[in-house]
Amino acid sequence: MDWLPDFAAAALAAIFAITLHEAAHGYAARALGDDTAARMGRLSLNPLRHVDPVGTLMVPGLLLISQLLVSGRVDVMFGWAKPVPVDIMRLRNPRFGMVLVAAAGPAINICLAVLAAVLLHPLQGPGRDNLLDWLESFLVLSLIGNLVLAAFNLLPIPPLDGGRIVGGLLPPAIGIPFLRLERVGLFIVLGLLFLLPMALPGTDPLRWLVRAVVLPTAQVILNLTGHGA
Repeated sequence: MDWLPDFAAAALAAIFAITLHEAAHGYAARALGDDTAARMGRLSLNPLRHVDPVGTLMVPGLLLISQLLVSGRVDVMFGWAKPVPVDIMRLRNPRFGMVLVAAAGPAINICLAVLAAVLLHPLQGPGRDNLLDWLESFLVLSLIGNLVLAAFNLLPIPPLDGGRIVGGLLPPAIGIPFLRLERVGLFIVLGLLFLLPMALPGTDPLRWLVRAVVLPTAQVILNLTGHGA
């Protein structure tokens, strides 16, 4: 059971990241004229209201099992929640309002990553104990987990936030057909995460995203918040 504290830290970090990501979409939509999420009870910081069977349970579960089998420890937890309902036609500016609502989720994750880096400062120094070690692990996982969630959601594949941002910025003649990919977007995402690595051994898009985007971004944030090179 040595993995249990690591799992608890990773799970808690993922819950905060995913819940606030979805809440940010709802609050942004309400600020821009759409109160659909509020009327449906989804404008909430209660994680249970945002549970998605695939993104909140299956994907994190598979990642947990695979990491424990391979390395015996939990390095990162990742998943997504049930999307907050947004009626873009109720937004004051449907096209660009959709872009802002979509961007709100990754934006809050980046803010949370910066906050985690700042909160690491008081934990560094002498006088270590198990609680401080666990809190440091939680904050590091929060930093990485929020950046993973932001980077993944910014991939330009509908229904991910990046896909909606691209669809809103493209001319309508191109953007509207592009956004129709949302019907098969989840299958594309799951194929990239699970089927592609099985079909092409050594190909791991999620690991590439972490190494090429997340870790360099984390290092920049650590440098900017005074942790040095």
